[in-house]
Amino acid sequence: MRLAAGQLAELLRSEPDSVSSVKAVDDGWTADVEVVEIERVPETTSVMGSYRVQLDAAGNLLGYERTRRYARGQIDQRK
Repeated sequence: MRLAAGQLAELLRSEPDSVSSVKAVDDGWTADVEVVEIERVPETTSVMGSYRVQLDAAGNLLGYERTRRYARGQIDQRK
């Protein structure tokens, strides 16, 4: 994950904040990574992006896509 996080940071020009999930798949891994896209004060109003990343078995970044954008203080509602 560290290798992929560094590669993602270079592409997005923003450091990943956290990893919210990691899952093994047939040809490597998928992970959901949270990134601060716009920093604001107070911090709870910062804009976050959730990115789904695909990694090979060695941890190299193969691809990524933003799946969600939200305020840091936002709480998910279950349906």
